Amino acid sequence: MAAQALSANGAKVYITSRRPEAIENAANSHDPSGGQIIALQTTDVTSKDSLQQLVKEVEKREKHIDLLVCNAGIPGPKAPPEQTDAQALKDNLWNNESVEEWQDTYKTDVTSVYFTTVAFLPLLQAAIKPKGPSESLEPSVIVISSMSGIMRESQGHFAYNTAKGGTVHLTKLMSAEFQKTGIRVNSIAPGYFPSEMTAKSSDENQKSELPDEKVQEKGHVPKQRGGREEEMGMGIVSLIDRNPSQQDPLTFFSFSWLRTITSTARSLPSMVVS
Repeated sequence: MAAQALSANGAKVYITSRRPEAIENAANSHDPSGGQIIALQTTDVTSKDSLQQLVKEVEKREKHIDLLVCNAGIPGPKAPPEQTDAQALKDNLWNNESVEEWQDTYKTDVTSVYFTTVAFLPLLQAAIKPKGPSESLEPSVIVISSMSGIMRESQGHFAYNTAKGGTVHLTKLMSAEFQKTGIRVNSIAPGYFPSEMTAKSSDENQKSELPDEKVQEKGHVPKQRGGREEEMGMGIVSLIDRNPSQQDPLTFFSFSWLRTITSTARSLPSMVVS
């Protein structure tokens, strides 16, 4: 969704993933309508060595980037805490979740966001004058977190929700600390959008279907439907054009939709979506 929205507004978008077929399909099956979607090497964002190789590949192609989108995430273990008897509740949670699964969830959903951002700081800062064309605080990072990181309910996956809560707070920390380099950091906390994580599958074009009834049964979605691609796209584009004087981090929070924001995107030369 992010790559399509950016390329539709004239951006050259580099995408990466651990799965080569996924990024190749995304690059080849979507009409960029003015921009470009370019598949890079496969990357394990939980590995510093792999991230360094990714940065080197981008540096061979670009002198700077204008935007980094950190989108990697895994759902982690699931064990709905439905029992009222404490022993039964313990047995359910203890036997259906492992320390290793919690660690893997944090490693992908929180740690990788931090190290991916840190790895690309020099390329982002290179966009600022006199090296690049941009003013200070125009280069930016967008972290895709989740409404699950803000909710009180566990939704049956304690590890994922706490990890996404960590992602939201990490955004605040990076925003405060990295603004001194002239780089903004913001977050989008989507609700239920169609994806392989929410729909459990995707088609040959990396598209997923999320039936309205699946969202309605959750009981806490005012719109009674999943989010739409154009709504995610508006959220992404609006953060690119945020007033550079804005130094406080923004978290766009949505229960399966993003509020409509009118924005005219600048044509930006290069971005990386991980």
